[in-house]
Amino acid sequence: MRRILILLALAAVLLTGGCSFVRYSFSGTSIDPDVKTVTINYFEYKAMKVNPTLSNDITEALKDKFRKMTNLEQVEMDGDLDVSGEVTGYEVRASAVTADEVAAQNRLTVTCKLKFVNKLHPEENVEQSFSAYSDYDSTNPLDAVEATLCEEIVEKLVEDMFNACVAQW
Repeated sequence: MRRILILLALAAVLLTGGCSFVRYSFSGTSIDPDVKTVTINYFEYKAMKVNPTLSNDITEALKDKFRKMTNLEQVEMDGDLDVSGEVTGYEVRASAVTADEVAAQNRLTVTCKLKFVNKLHPEENVEQSFSAYSDYDSTNPLDAVEATLCEEIVEKLVEDMFNACVAQW
């Protein structure tokens, strides 16, 4: 019985001791242990149609996501990870048309360009565009539903961008 306990204890030590280099966590992130800091820069607004709060909403939501899902310290500059980007598209188009060729639903689409730089592991760098959308009934003016739509869209965009940066999905 004592031998079994010793063997189990030895196996546990070997298994846990040998996994110190593994890059995953229960949050789904895949961050190397030597990465300690992240800099999240303000997402510039470069879309034709103006939404004055969207850049700030995306930037703050991304900072919040990193705060909640990682143990990285957020620093103003020179982080081990550097996240930057811009809002490149903000448009409304018809997404469903009635038999009378009238828009029944409209779709608000937001597009962002993300640049992710891992200074310690440059092979993990990402430069990619992301889009997210939300549909709404065309009987509602955009002004009436824009805040709610943008909230949903920002959540989707931030999830996708976060996963591209540190989950390598």
